[in-house]
Amino acid sequence: MTFSIQPILQNDRAVLYPLKPDDFDALYEVASDEKVWEQHPNKDRWKKDVFETFFDGAMASKGAFKIIDGASGEVAGSTRFYDYNPEDNSIFIGYTFYGTRFWGTGLNLAVKRIMLDYIFQYVNAVYFHIGATNLRSQIAIVRLGAIKVGEQTVAYHGETPKLNFVYEIKKENWLNNE
Repeated sequence: MTFSIQPILQNDRAVLYPLKPDDFDALYEVASDEKVWEQHPNKDRWKKDVFETFFDGAMASKGAFKIIDGASGEVAGSTRFYDYNPEDNSIFIGYTFYGTRFWGTGLNLAVKRIMLDYIFQYVNAVYFHIGATNLRSQIAIVRLGAIKVGEQTVAYHGETPKLNFVYEIKKENWLNNE
């Protein structure tokens, strides 16, 4: 891989900083709200011990970010790049969550745009695992131009496997729609 999957990324709505071990408490403050995980495949991530496993996976991925809301300066959530595949020159974006106060504000769209604008300098396709019951995220990703291309059981770090839908955005489609 000749590019970083953990740069600092920024636009007027958000700043994405590489996730660090000392970000745990601030991120758990956002993640400890049960409502955040209602539609996610793993609904008990609001529990501290379960979130610790999730956070450990984020750190191990070496592609995770802490999302800072540009307007308030608050920790808004987390996301990551993962599973780079050099054979087909693709990568996944996912494991994204936001505090409920940021839902419906356009922050997710802004975050995905800066991530996609950055990563499409290096890859030809971006994939997303979206929980089969996570309608909110499915709607959001389709609005970005993603197309459902499959279904896959995903074994999350330290958690039981769950059914996910796989969505794709190709570089040429992203560049043509901007």
